[in-house]
Amino acid sequence: MREIAQAADLLDWYDRHARVLPWRTPPAERLAGVAPDPYRVWLSEIMLQQTTVAAVKDYFLAFTSRWPTVADLAGAEDADVMAAWAGLGYYARARNLLKCARVVTSEHGGVFPRDHATLLSLPGVGPYTAAAISAIAYDDPQTVLDGNVERVMARLHDEHTPLPAAKPVLTDYAAALTPDQRPGDYAQAVMDLGATICTPKRPACGLCPWRPACAAWHNGTAAELPKKSPKKRKPTRQGIAYLARRVDGAWLLERRPDQGLLGGMLGWPGSDWAETPPVEAPPIRAEWKTLPAEARHTFTHFHLILTVKTALVPMERVPDRGEFVPLEEFSPSDLPTVMRKAFDLTRGGA
Repeated sequence: MREIAQAADLLDWYDRHARVLPWRTPPAERLAGVAPDPYRVWLSEIMLQQTTVAAVKDYFLAFTSRWPTVADLAGAEDADVMAAWAGLGYYARARNLLKCARVVTSEHGGVFPRDHATLLSLPGVGPYTAAAISAIAYDDPQTVLDGNVERVMARLHDEHTPLPAAKPVLTDYAAALTPDQRPGDYAQAVMDLGATICTPKRPACGLCPWRPACAAWHNGTAAELPKKSPKKRKPTRQGIAYLARRVDGAWLLERRPDQGLLGGMLGWPGSDWAETPPVEAPPIRAEWKTLPAEARHTFTHFHLILTVKTALVPMERVPDRGEFVPLEEFSPSDLPTVMRKAFDLTRGGA
């Protein structure tokens, strides 16, 4: 009974304070019978993986304007989708996005399956994403556990086991509170609570609808939770990016292999990225100049320092790899962030 009352308190708070998000069906509309679009739920959840709401909003609006249905996305050119994704990072998500859209369109009639197990079989859909689609799109009482929910559960129960070891027990806490009524709104309510009230630093406990039941608030430990295991030191890798511009303004680019980091993305030819000094691997014969500044970027598992080399090459020169993209077809915004950083250093340099 206590869990039912807690869920009701949170839903009452959510009905009054829900965030307005472009992929969300507001609680008033949901209560009036407006069903969420599973395509928009799925797309937003894929985009939001390891990315902030603020970073995702414009990408989501651009994607849904250009590809308003899953069938539209399934029919898109791979290069167009990868270019539209550029800057969001974690590019395997974009490749799986297309694979999933095509499976849903070809094998499920363009409708995301309601069955939780079938959702889990889709490309790029893991336990969290499947639970989110089931709960938010179809009101199936699945347990949705993202970083916000983990933090809320750890504080609510004053759980001091460090993450990631705490995930199973935090999942159990979240499952015990998930109601049979309005589970989709409830899932979004817990996420909103973590994002706006039960924040990582300086939580606004005075505004929290769950404060009376919060063990960490009673014990004065909210600010130190959730505990996290020490992070491993990230290694630093080095590489070279070769930015060749032809005399007619065309830039030499190559598409990276589908597998691996930045897979399928357009970028500058370069050397391997390693912790040892990079081996020269110019893609075309030219007089290469090294820019004084380096392009620096941090990925999930390592820091990268790129030496940027530039060259101006004649029309008749043929590259060993990659191809020249005419100036009118080149858009820096189509490049992943690390490649854009290298390009920004060349302004006036090549």
